Amino acid sequence: MDDVPAPEIIPLTDPADERLADYVSLTDVALRSKHEPAKGLYIAESSTVLRRAIDAGHRPRSVLVSPRWLPDLEEMLASLPDDGTRVPVYVAEPDVLEAITGFHVHRGALAAMHRPVLPSVEDVLRGARGGNGARRVAVLEDIVDHTNVGAAFRSAAALGVDAVLVTPRCADPLYRRSVRVSMGTVFQVPWTRIDEWPAGMETLRDAGFVTAALALSDDSISLDALERDLPERLALILGAEGHGLKATTVAAADLTVRIPMAGGVDSLNVAAAAAVAFWATRATS
Repeated sequence: MDDVPAPEIIPLTDPADERLADYVSLTDVALRSKHEPAKGLYIAESSTVLRRAIDAGHRPRSVLVSPRWLPDLEEMLASLPDDGTRVPVYVAEPDVLEAITGFHVHRGALAAMHRPVLPSVEDVLRGARGGNGARRVAVLEDIVDHTNVGAAFRSAAALGVDAVLVTPRCADPLYRRSVRVSMGTVFQVPWTRIDEWPAGMETLRDAGFVTAALALSDDSISLDALERDLPERLALILGAEGHGLKATTVAAADLTVRIPMAGGVDSLNVAAAAAVAFWATRATS
């Protein structure tokens, strides 16, 4: 096997260097949410996240790193498949990194990654469990907080959810904050966008899934009751912060499920609710 071309190490001192355009204004969520998908990129923050992205087959278009983390990064890039290109590695002191990005860079490493093409819903459902097909699916409807999206993915990875589907208005799972909070598990759990929603629920039914909306309603059943009689294939639908699932979604679902609570509390943060529901409905084999 040919040696992988060594990364191109480029020392930088000027935060305004035009080669760093991918890394500018990383704290501007509204700007980045449009800029990154349009340019076919996402940002991986920290060496841990970058390692998981590379292990998942993703490829950096460039890296921005402080000198302390350069040796680890060079070792990581050496594991990339050889496509004949060299990855530019921009090296700058921490104060320069902060001037470029607008924040203190966690563990001194960022990478602008090529954004993979999302698979179809059908391919995600079929490909889960090593090609044996998904049995547990989470649907994130219009969740706007990137932290909650990342936390839901981390719980999905930890608690045996086979795939995650996100609706068109849901926050980007590959946004920097989502990826960081998920600890890179957005690269581990198969996911895609379900473009037609709630009409896309029919795709889930066609694949044999019972759809369960987590919501407070007069006809909801307890999560305990669902746990006692789990369907073979289950899709749990979780709604946006504040107002929860849309009424049309709740009406279209096969079941409406509530989490039993005490202390006069009627609801949990969506990421906490996801973790509880994933644990209670996990497939045992």
